Amino acid sequence: MFKLTKLVARNANVGNLLATRHLLPRSFASAPALNEKEITATSQQADEPIDIPNPFEKDPQQCILCKHNITPHYKNVKLLSQFQSSYTGRIYGRHITGLCKQKQEEVEKAILRAQHCLLMPGYHKDLEFLQDPKLFDPEKPVRPHKY
Repeated sequence: MFKLTKLVARNANVGNLLATRHLLPRSFASAPALNEKEITATSQQADEPIDIPNPFEKDPQQCILCKHNITPHYKNVKLLSQFQSSYTGRIYGRHITGLCKQKQEEVEKAILRAQHCLLMPGYHKDLEFLQDPKLFDPEKPVRPHKY
């Protein structure tokens, strides 16, 4: 009924009212009237939201060993000494090194194996590796630590 009144209101100007005295009511049908615009599925879809990537999504972070596809080995003492404290010989934790859980476990096992094979010292860092470039800053961990 609402469409009928809309159609009558659109077509009811002074010229139409004087020329035709009566308007025939339109019966309900699936076809639109002459002056009505047909609503299609495309016009309804234009109002739907657009799929765009999230601008606030952070890039996935990888640890330095995963990024370069490096597997820690107990004979690679120069690499393993980077993850050992130069003062105490203690193995740095994940929150300091920034390694993923899997690589951190592999590094810890490789360091312990190298120490058991006497390739690395247990209580201090080897002096020849003190001047090596740092892979991370032990003074600025991701979360605070007690030492």
